[in-house]
Amino acid sequence: MATQTAAKNGTPIADKVTETLHESVEQLGQQAAKTEESIRRSSQQGAKSIEKNQIKAKKMWDRSAVGKYTKEHPVASAGIAFAAGLLVSSLLTKK
Repeated sequence: MATQTAAKNGTPIADKVTETLHESVEQLGQQAAKTEESIRRSSQQGAKSIEKNQIKAKKMWDRSAVGKYTKEHPVASAGIAFAAGLLVSSLLTKK
């Protein structure tokens, strides 16, 4: 509509600027849509990869000796982790 109004007013420069801007906005919109689709595909692939790695890590943990020990002795495992944290923090804070 703006192009038709400008054409009736006899403003060829304004018509050309308006037409160029409309084309630019349309191209920008198309490129944004392509970029969005690419990002969506990449994020879906990343999510699938993370899920596979998470399942793999859980299986490895469940088969490991540490994983079995923590399931069999949860309180002792928490105590060991707490003691290790205290030791590391005391070593790091002493100057």
